[in-house]
Amino acid sequence: MTETQFTPRVFSGIQPSGNLHLGNYLGALKRFVDMQGPEYETVYCMVDLHAITVWQDPDRLREKTREVCAGFIAAGLDPGKSILFNQSQVPEHTQLAWIFNCIARIGWMQRMTQFKDKAGKNTQNASLGLFAYPALMAADILVYHATHVPVGEDQKQHLELTRDIAIKFNHDYGVEFFPVTEPVIGGPAPRVMNLRDGSRKMSSSDPSDMTRINMTDDADAIAKKIRKAKTDPDALPSEVGGLENRPEARNLVNIYAALNDQTAGQVLSEVGGKQFGEFKPMLAELAVEKLSPISSEMARLMGEEAEIDQILARGAERARAIAAPILQQTYEIVGMVGAGKS
Repeated sequence: MTETQFTPRVFSGIQPSGNLHLGNYLGALKRFVDMQGPEYETVYCMVDLHAITVWQDPDRLREKTREVCAGFIAAGLDPGKSILFNQSQVPEHTQLAWIFNCIARIGWMQRMTQFKDKAGKNTQNASLGLFAYPALMAADILVYHATHVPVGEDQKQHLELTRDIAIKFNHDYGVEFFPVTEPVIGGPAPRVMNLRDGSRKMSSSDPSDMTRINMTDDADAIAKKIRKAKTDPDALPSEVGGLENRPEARNLVNIYAALNDQTAGQVLSEVGGKQFGEFKPMLAELAVEKLSPISSEMARLMGEEAEIDQILARGAERARAIAAPILQQTYEIVGMVGAGKS
């Protein structure tokens, strides 16, 4: 059995199917930026092929793909240090996904809770792409031999499937070719919740704009949404245990902690006993300080489409330089005639 030495490499992506919001920033973008450095090679993309598993307006998809790219850069991602591109410009993703469609089992796909949630009751009317896209997600990761993937709780199941596909491929072909990718889960705010209902996740699909802070919101909008966020009448506790059964209070404390690179416990040790009338202005000031420069830079970049497109094109070239040899080696292992020949 051949052994492969895997370069420590991080991969992750964001669907360009809605507005970037605070949950995307704290749960993904901020973590992506923090992982830049000498420890890992970092590869990030806009997963536009995943977005079209449900119908997208073409013009809006183009706009949102560029907007997510602008969000990555405005949040601090350096396209010189990280590879940044949109998924559809690297065809090796879909080519490897077909191999993985033949490795994955239908039963594995049927267990995916996100398919059940998105397809609803009429699963027979859902697209085949929506059913099979976890195999494409596995290909996104493994076509770079990514060793680590920062994921939210809602994506853990898909990463487990990626690990299953890698293990089965390696076993079926008697190789140690694909890494068994490790999830990177953590941070003080792994899940940012709805500002009007702390039991629901913040989402770009919610019809009320007051439920979320968009990454394109200006300082006035950010402050207004925090002032109007739902709370309860009690003072903040001094310890994390006091947030139990107080979802809105827990959400605002977690947001403050994540924005300020603290734990919830550290925040509560400083603000315990304060009423929300005193805490909300503190949170609003911090959020404006951290987020309004990002929204300003996003607005500038969105006015420079050619600059964004050039960044994505250069990123796709760098991504293909890694992905193409891995795909060719995969073809050779599987037995494709001509694999590995230029």
